Amino acid sequence: MKQLLKLPLLLALLPLFSLLHQAHAADTPNVLVFLTDDQGWGDMGCYGHPEIKTPHLDAFAKQGMKFNQCYAGCSVCSPSRSAILTGRTPYRNGVWRWIPSGSQYHLRESEITLAEVLKEKGYATCHTGKWHLNGHFNSDKHPQPNDHGYDHWLATQNNASPHHMNPVNYVRNGEATGRIEGPSAMIAAKEALMWLEEKKPKDAPWFITVWTHEPHLPIESAPEYMAHYKHIDDEGIRQHHGNVTQIDAAFGALMAGLKRLGYEDDTLVIYTSDNGPEGRTGMSGRTRGSTGGLRGRKRATHEGGIRVPGLVRWPGQIPAGMESDVPVIAMDVFPTVCDIMNIPLPADRVIDGTSILPLFEGQPVLRKQPLYWRNHLASEDSRVGLRDGDWKVIGSDDLSTFELYNIADDWQEKANLAESHPEKFAAMRDALIAHDKAVLADGPDWWKNEKPREPRERKGKTPEKAKKGAALAPGKDATGSFAIVKGGTLSKDELGFKLESKGEALALQRFEKPVTERVQFGVRYTARTSSTTRNAMLVFGDSDDNNALVKVGTAIGMGAHSIFQGSWGNAASGKSTATFSADDTFAADVTVDLKKGTVTAVINGKAITRKLPKSLKKITHYGYYIKATSSAFSPIEIKI
Repeated sequence: MKQLLKLPLLLALLPLFSLLHQAHAADTPNVLVFLTDDQGWGDMGCYGHPEIKTPHLDAFAKQGMKFNQCYAGCSVCSPSRSAILTGRTPYRNGVWRWIPSGSQYHLRESEITLAEVLKEKGYATCHTGKWHLNGHFNSDKHPQPNDHGYDHWLATQNNASPHHMNPVNYVRNGEATGRIEGPSAMIAAKEALMWLEEKKPKDAPWFITVWTHEPHLPIESAPEYMAHYKHIDDEGIRQHHGNVTQIDAAFGALMAGLKRLGYEDDTLVIYTSDNGPEGRTGMSGRTRGSTGGLRGRKRATHEGGIRVPGLVRWPGQIPAGMESDVPVIAMDVFPTVCDIMNIPLPADRVIDGTSILPLFEGQPVLRKQPLYWRNHLASEDSRVGLRDGDWKVIGSDDLSTFELYNIADDWQEKANLAESHPEKFAAMRDALIAHDKAVLADGPDWWKNEKPREPRERKGKTPEKAKKGAALAPGKDATGSFAIVKGGTLSKDELGFKLESKGEALALQRFEKPVTERVQFGVRYTARTSSTTRNAMLVFGDSDDNNALVKVGTAIGMGAHSIFQGSWGNAASGKSTATFSADDTFAADVTVDLKKGTVTAVINGKAITRKLPKSLKKITHYGYYIKATSSAFSPIEIKI
């Protein structure tokens, strides 16, 4: 029978736990950290999902402890990974944002990783799957996994390419592998087992991190895992749910391998995710992850962006079938493993995590540092957060406005208690301001250069004087999904849709009711060509005339993002140089404020703002735009 871990209920078991701890005190258990990408708190059967099949994980949850309040170190990818390895909140360790390919950001060699401290204790170390802790991957410009303590690694910089099936961009110990057959998660799991069987030094204890690409976009699932959901008509749901089942199968294969090799009983296994589920609503495309009813999603500082699955098994130390309501966070992994191994924590830096080893013995977890989050991609009015006990405060980017919640009473964060609890609010607000100041003063200043620009006119041609191009001929819509297609062909794609043309092309939808005040668009896009001419744009305006429409997106061939009106001849006038790879998948969040006359785009973390044409008073059409290329787009998410 499932048991809920409450301190009073375990007092009688303390002598037993103490004996168990003494019996294992001199041991050096193996350690496995299995991390998924964009998996929501509600995305498993053992966390209440009514459809998703995760039999291996559900069984695993009963073999150890399930955390009901497990938190990622950030609500986006790279920072969460850095937090696990260093025990330090991301703005301290320098990985303050998700890392675009080719950017300057990276996990510095001055940071001390868990792989390094275990290696010094005689552990063999291995990493497989996604890495995403440097901008220059497999290059001497930035540290690679082996520079952070790993003996063996098979990894990608960011996403599996072209998607999660048969990826072509894995690198093994500095050598590109080329195409590897199979699901990406299974490839990572099999590599870890191969290393254990064939490469690991005999008799050495080991530390392995397996970080899957699933279920981050671009999602692609093997048919055998999608088959569980054949009764569902929506392919996006089948693909997403199949992707989680794909993870489950890889995890199951890995656990079976540990058992076969005789490692099951002396291995600490930790399972969690890097942040909440992708997608503004989770109601379109393949971004169908579940927050389990929590508020917000990936990028948010509310619970849905940061609360994630958390499972841990350690035979002989953690009783089976336990659940815990005690909040834990990604930064706790580093000090907990160090505590188990009797490794002193680094004395020359702040460690934000806390050992949760006492929790396994029925004792309280006493924190020196509060649970804290800051995310550059969260909404500006809720970018920073701090939790102390049951109370959580969320602040704006400039810490001028705040929200207060009691998570024990209001886990969905529906009631802002700032006014009704003034004393608690003042204390939490002041604690957040002080802690945020200390954190920002501690790490490198990379983040200071990423502030969004203030709205301003561009020099030279203004939107009102945009160059005009020729009218576009009727195009072809092979999907039957769009109201208007001009200048090219629209077809289906694994991302959603693909637009192709030898010239300029549009694929447009109409609003049922014109937008006259404010609208937010969300879209992802990537090139589908090997040509140097690569671009992809969101488009909107008050007609279907290409010369009148505003374009927002990426001129990939120019190495820039751009906001401009009219034909492609105006693209350079609105560009903002950016660092990225031509093969990247871009995520654009676009806010159009007709009252203020501005459009702001945050594209893969880079913010640009431009003034709208003065004549634009309403928006009737929106869609996709390309110039002389082939590009794929996700369905556009809209919030009015």
